[in-house]
Amino acid sequence: MIDRLAVFGATGDLTARYLLPALAALRAAGHLGDQLELTGASREDWDTEQYREWIATQLDRHGGSCPSEAKEAIAASARYRRADVTDPADVAAAVAGDGPVAVYLALPPAIFPRVVTTLHEVGLPTGSRIVLEKPFGEDLAGAQELNRLLAELVPEQAVFRVDHFLAMTTVQNVLGSRLANRVLEPIWNSTHIAEVDIVWDETLALEGRAGYYDHVGALKDMLQNHLLQLLCLVAMEPPITLGERDLRDRKVDVLRSVRVLTEDDVVHRTRRARYLPGRIGDRDVPAYADEEGVDPRRRTETFAEIELELDSWRWAGTTFRLRSGKALKADRKEVAVRFRPVPHLPFGHSGEALPNVLRFALEPEGLALDLTALGAHANELVPLSLSARMEPQGLPAYGRLLLDVLTGDPALSIRGDEAEEAWRVVEPVLSAWEKGLVPLEEYPAGSSGPSPRRRFGEGRQRGDGPAEQAAT
Repeated sequence: MIDRLAVFGATGDLTARYLLPALAALRAAGHLGDQLELTGASREDWDTEQYREWIATQLDRHGGSCPSEAKEAIAASARYRRADVTDPADVAAAVAGDGPVAVYLALPPAIFPRVVTTLHEVGLPTGSRIVLEKPFGEDLAGAQELNRLLAELVPEQAVFRVDHFLAMTTVQNVLGSRLANRVLEPIWNSTHIAEVDIVWDETLALEGRAGYYDHVGALKDMLQNHLLQLLCLVAMEPPITLGERDLRDRKVDVLRSVRVLTEDDVVHRTRRARYLPGRIGDRDVPAYADEEGVDPRRRTETFAEIELELDSWRWAGTTFRLRSGKALKADRKEVAVRFRPVPHLPFGHSGEALPNVLRFALEPEGLALDLTALGAHANELVPLSLSARMEPQGLPAYGRLLLDVLTGDPALSIRGDEAEEAWRVVEPVLSAWEKGLVPLEEYPAGSSGPSPRRRFGEGRQRGDGPAEQAAT
């Protein structure tokens, strides 16, 4: 286990909100001891004492119920280096020490190539690892070039392209529910499943993240990585084991099977929009274009939806929809697996058998199954929902990811070829959107999103999918 962690971008929001609380949780759970050496590197003109005070403040704010002893231990383990992360001398000082080091790039993805090049110039001790946040590259060519640079720095097994969605309890239970229950796997195919909706709708607006978000938008921020990862777990063939090779091989198979969208497909199977002024709960939200730090000329979308099909034996004929939106009326974060209707109802006209839907709720974590049952009156059909709350895991998602980094288990990180295949899926969409082939729609903040003026797919009834349900 590596006991040295160097964080580049050590005073940013990611470090404050996620990495520091994750380290404290690992300490509280007994995974980290006094041997941990945490080096923070950033541009602020601070010394180590100031950095430790900043850590203590952030852990009080974001550390939740983590014991004070664990928080204090993380602060005490830290040292600070004022650094330009593209300057070889500064980088060398930040990673200096005995033994291998895990270097976490908590930085804007646009500068990853420069930082990786600098790390290559400096050199890392044998056994070191490097951690990168999504999005991995800005397009397919960028991802390929970054993979090339990383291969010159460390072996692929030492590269951790992290996606915290993969460490969420319910996301992992998509596989658990499929593979541990005989009742599901025999019907987990296009013969029985009509549609899968993968949705991440949130009431959260921009919240001061214009510097990052306005350069990526909903498609790159959510669909290209998080939601495609969920697609992989839903659609993958059962792996032999959950080891890194077996699991990641099967995920790559899914991405390779995604049918490439033509320009006509993009026009008819995708949507993009951004929010107008509105009210969410008790707060007024300005239009996205008026948010501080936004350049309206970029026409960045805050809502994106794509309909995909898989060219595979298991999934030919099933529709997969990925959708994410900001500043919406309600949080709705789930994977909804919609089964085909039964072939015959012997109940006359006393009711309608709604489609069976298996829902994996992502936040809060839960599981639900929508069924149809007989009601109080003879032959009356009524909806029935069975639900369960999932017990949260002992570690936060970032805690699990950091533990994997320090122990050297890359199973939940994105392999290089997987990152490239994800860009292959979305590049036709980006290209068509840049050409203006798909209009940038608008929706009021606090609404259910853009009105459902277009249907996706053949035979889809209005109200079947998440976009239609949310907008009515």
